[in-house]
Amino acid sequence: MNPSKAVRRSYVVAVLLAGMTLFSSAYAQGDRYPDKPVTFVVPYPAGGVADQFARSMATELGKRLGQSVVVSNRAGANGNIGSAYVAKQPADGYTLLLGSTSTLAVNPHLYKDMGYDPIKDLQPVTLTHQMPNVLIVGAGTPYKNVKDVIKAAKAEPGRIPFGSAGNGNSMHLAGELFQKQSGIKLMHVPYKGAPPALTDVIGGALPTMFINLPAVVSYAHSDKLRILTVAAAQRSKVLPDVPTFEQAGVPGVISSVWNGILVRSGTPDVIVNKLNQNIVSILQAETFRQPLESQGYEVLSSTPQEFADLLQKDTNAMGEQVRDAGIHID
Repeated sequence: MNPSKAVRRSYVVAVLLAGMTLFSSAYAQGDRYPDKPVTFVVPYPAGGVADQFARSMATELGKRLGQSVVVSNRAGANGNIGSAYVAKQPADGYTLLLGSTSTLAVNPHLYKDMGYDPIKDLQPVTLTHQMPNVLIVGAGTPYKNVKDVIKAAKAEPGRIPFGSAGNGNSMHLAGELFQKQSGIKLMHVPYKGAPPALTDVIGGALPTMFINLPAVVSYAHSDKLRILTVAAAQRSKVLPDVPTFEQAGVPGVISSVWNGILVRSGTPDVIVNKLNQNIVSILQAETFRQPLESQGYEVLSSTPQEFADLLQKDTNAMGEQVRDAGIHID
C-alpha cells in the first residue's frame, strides 16, 4: 500500500474513533445528569412573580430529575448580576437562569458593560410564560379610570409619579409607551424590584405604577388598589371587567414580558434537550399550568431554537423602543 494512503487512512480512523468517543462521552454525561443538586438562579428579589414561578418550577423539576433544584435570588442591575453569574458558571447544566425580556433583550441597549453577552454566553432551553403589564393606582387616589390619570397629568405635566421595578424594566417601558400614546408626561420612579413599589402603592406613598398582572390579581376585588387597564390586545380572562388600553381610549399600548430558562453556552446538547423535555412536560401538565393561568400567567413552551430566535428578534425590537423612549442608565 502506498505509505501516504496508509497514513491518511490511519488519520481518518483516528478522527472517527475520537468522534465516537466524544459522542459516547456526551451521552454518558447526559445519562448521569444530574448527579448532584441543580441551582436555579432568579435575577430578581425574593417575593416577586418571577421568584414565585421559579419556586413552583423548581419543586416539579426536582421531582422529574431526581435531584433537588434550589432557587437562588441574585438581584441587582435589572437582572444583570444574576444573569452574569450564570454566564460564568461551568457549561454543565447545573446552573439554570430564569431570563426575561427586560434582562436579556432590553439591557443590552442600556448598559455599556453587562458582564456577559446574552446571545453568546447563554443557551436557551425553553420559554416558560409571559405576563401582560397593567396600570394600577392607589385606592386613595382620585383616579377611577385611565382618562382621570391623563387629565391629571395634563394639568400637572411631569409631576405625577409612576413606579416600576427599575430603569429599563418592561414596566418602565410600558409607562413610557403609555405617555407617548396619550401625549402626557409622568415622572418615572424606578424601584429595586416590583414588590417595594407595590407596597408603596398600597400604602399611599406612590399613586400609580405599571406591574406584571400576576402580582396584583389577588388585589383585583380588594380596597387596597385599583387595576385600571391591561396592556394587551385583549382583556385578561382573569380580569374580564378590566379594559385594554385601546378600549380605554389609548390605542397602541401593548406591553408584556416573556420569561424562559437558559443555561451557560456550551452545555452539551444532550443535557439541554433533557432539560427541555422535562420542563416542557411540566409546563404542559394541567396541574401545573392551571393554577398559574388562574393568576394571570400565560404559560408557554418552546424548543431551544424557537427561544433563541425570539431572543434575537426581540433584542433588535427592544433597541428601537429604548431609543424612542430616550431611556438611559445613569
